[in-house]
Amino acid sequence: MANDPYSELGVSKAANADEIRKAFRKLAKQYHPDANPGNKAAEERFKRVSGAFDIVGDPDKRKKFDAGQIDADGRETMRGFTGGQGPSGQGPFGARGSQFHPGGRSAQFEGVDIEDILGEMFGRGGRQPGGRGFRPPPPAKGADVRGKVDISLEEAIAGAKKRLAFSDGRTMEVTIPKGAGDGQVLRMKGQGQGGPGGPGDALIEVAIRPHPVYRIEGENLTMDVPVSVPDAVLGGKVTAPTPEGNVSLTVPPGANSGQILRLKGRGLPKGGKRGDLLARLVVTLPDAPDAELQKFAQVWRDERSYTPKRKS
Repeated sequence: MANDPYSELGVSKAANADEIRKAFRKLAKQYHPDANPGNKAAEERFKRVSGAFDIVGDPDKRKKFDAGQIDADGRETMRGFTGGQGPSGQGPFGARGSQFHPGGRSAQFEGVDIEDILGEMFGRGGRQPGGRGFRPPPPAKGADVRGKVDISLEEAIAGAKKRLAFSDGRTMEVTIPKGAGDGQVLRMKGQGQGGPGGPGDALIEVAIRPHPVYRIEGENLTMDVPVSVPDAVLGGKVTAPTPEGNVSLTVPPGANSGQILRLKGRGLPKGGKRGDLLARLVVTLPDAPDAELQKFAQVWRDERSYTPKRKS
């Protein structure tokens, strides 16, 4: 190293040990290869800075250098000695050896830890990917496997256990939780493919089959309930299905198609509660023509002037 170590670190010969350490830390952060991947100039500067600090950052070496007993490369200044080895034949960075290792090993200096500097540069987790000192990640887990399970609406409400077969011949029992939603993905840890870091997971997508009666609207269910003309006009009781069985539904007098009757707590479970079942009334005529009803309708139409209005 031809440069004066004090000049290389940008400090005066009167600088104290703390000032020298601060100067080295600043330059090490700036020129460390992990912060400059592929930059040869930065790598060479880091080597020079490391060599300079190895001399003046060590109290004994600094004393010898200031007294002219060793040169800027840590070589003893003996008369007639011009060899390329330093004391004990350990190279141009002195008796401690090179403080920068191209292979990425940790470097320790007097009062300064390179690992500590790297922690400040890239976080406490270690060195930046791409740098020479990059700490390899832990072994990767195996790949996740994916599957799909079809369930009924009733199974989504009450929960269920389903057995699922995979293409590799494995079968797995999948627990469907209460209130499972359409498209929800269930993660089964450790049920995927094997790997150096352990097996991956199984990701099971839940698909709720269309129901012949109910339509899913968030946590609520909606259904159509047919109502006869007399019940719509006079009011009455009709039987209506729910996921837990049939119930008797009270139709108020003068009910119209589209009117909604709410059955609380008969919908889908969500957040510890259940949504509602919305019964949409549909006033329905008999399938076969009824002579008495037709006669009544004709008289009612002839004697009364009534034109339904569109509701906004």
